[in-house]
Amino acid sequence: MSTTTQKDFALLPPTAPGGWIGTDEAGKGDYFGPLVVAAVYVHEQSATLLRQAGVRDSKTLSDKRIGELAGEIRRTCPVRVVAIGPERYNSLYAEVKNLNRLLAWAHARAIEDLLGDVACSRVISDQFADERVLQRALQTKGKAVHLEQRHRAEEDVAVAAASIVARSEFVSRLARLGESVGVELAKGAGPPVLESGRRYVAKHGAAALAKVAKLHFRTTQQLR
Repeated sequence: MSTTTQKDFALLPPTAPGGWIGTDEAGKGDYFGPLVVAAVYVHEQSATLLRQAGVRDSKTLSDKRIGELAGEIRRTCPVRVVAIGPERYNSLYAEVKNLNRLLAWAHARAIEDLLGDVACSRVISDQFADERVLQRALQTKGKAVHLEQRHRAEEDVAVAAASIVARSEFVSRLARLGESVGVELAKGAGPPVLESGRRYVAKHGAAALAKVAKLHFRTTQQLR
């Protein structure tokens, strides 16, 4: 059971020497919904509290628990989120034609936004297919930070916190998107997604997939 309390969170300074930023994304492998990147700043005190609260890689947690922890993380730490809705995502992907570059741009944007609030020179992210892509994106934005790209970066508490915030934001936005179009949009890219897609196309037409889905997925051709 967590020993963390609201009072504990309220007493924490937002920044401290030796802090670092973790970034992670959600929605990359989901046909429906946005791509979401979160950046979270932690320091020694807040990192300890997050661990006590049970913060770990979002893939090991239920969506309900993710939602609960995301609220605690936001109360504990400076957080910035970049959410790219399906229509904007499809437009950007058509320009760059490379998911790795699109991801790097979103991570760099989230880091840049957070660095507007905190003084920090250390950033940890998961390993990109080409590790130079994120570094170049940061340099383009004029941000000189020490970037550590790791395999299984979610073992770091800041990256784990970012993975939780990003997943929580993705789940919330996907649910709202489904409500707005009158079709429950399934997560992931498996058979339930195809079924959701068929219901959506029957109601709105295949041309409207761009409003809710990432069109470069093979699922688009299956639905058309």
